[in-house]
Amino acid sequence: MWLPQERFLAKFARPFMLMAFVAFLAAFAACNNTQPATSAAASERQPAALPQTDLPPAQSAPPAAQTGGFDGAKAYDFTAKLVAFGPRPPASDAIHRTQDYIASQLKSFGCAVDVDAFNAETAIGSVAMKNIIAKIPGTGPGIILLMTHYDTKRIDGFLGAEDGGSSTGLMLEMAQVLCARPKQTNAVWIAFLDGEETQGSFDWVDADAMFGSRELAARMAVSGDLKHIKAVILADMVGQRGLVIARDTYSTKWLNELIWRTADRLGYGDVFVKKDAPIDGDDHIPFLHRGVPAADIIDLNGYSYWHTTQDTLDKISPRSLAIVGHVLLESVGELQKR
Repeated sequence: MWLPQERFLAKFARPFMLMAFVAFLAAFAACNNTQPATSAAASERQPAALPQTDLPPAQSAPPAAQTGGFDGAKAYDFTAKLVAFGPRPPASDAIHRTQDYIASQLKSFGCAVDVDAFNAETAIGSVAMKNIIAKIPGTGPGIILLMTHYDTKRIDGFLGAEDGGSSTGLMLEMAQVLCARPKQTNAVWIAFLDGEETQGSFDWVDADAMFGSRELAARMAVSGDLKHIKAVILADMVGQRGLVIARDTYSTKWLNELIWRTADRLGYGDVFVKKDAPIDGDDHIPFLHRGVPAADIIDLNGYSYWHTTQDTLDKISPRSLAIVGHVLLESVGELQKR
């Protein structure tokens, strides 16, 4: 049996209390609906939390003061952030976030940035791609062109820590160093290329690969910039532990000699070894075909995880990145004297 007060609550107060509770839930839901939009927008600009890996002391980068100002630890951090985006094949959501990240980092370094969006006709149809180029002006017309690719192979779960990630992390740190320096005689362009990997097959097919470098070479030919290139240096797969880089026999001989002589002078003869290995399918080839001196810095033969889902961040060494970055930075200095 209800008391009179209970009848009052049941008939009048409780309905009002229910209405107030419903209004509260609606307001709470509205607040929650706005929050994910902001979080989603932010997550598209930034990668997820960095993977945690255990680095043996032997793989740690030396201080930047010992490597000409190039910081191997920062290059490793950039690589980790790229890997955190996940697989990055052309035209994927992950590569779009990667492109935004690269461009925003370059701008934060004070670099002038050009973005070249284009459509590539591939074995799987027309694919939207994008080259991102940091341009460091010089006092003269010459150009030293550094290149990396940032896309990954179309393999489910393929993170490309070494193949695409390591060289891109290295070139981001290279841009951070060079964009802060005074003008030199020759401009330095650092090109972050899309579409290096084959799109329609697992095996390498020249006609279905190197889309970004072919696009860049063609555009520079049309603009007249191609004839001003003093040298092209491509970095690709340069961060693995136990790094051993042989001289690519397709690369321009005098440029190889300049780079390997620089590595010897710096004490890295155990990494830049005096052995030859032909690399006939990589982003330097379109420039070689146009008569431009070019070299490919790559350790392909020593990496057993190439194009497998085991190409992960735990295979990457900040020390390797520091060594290659130091050699390339000093090689750019040598090229400035020519």
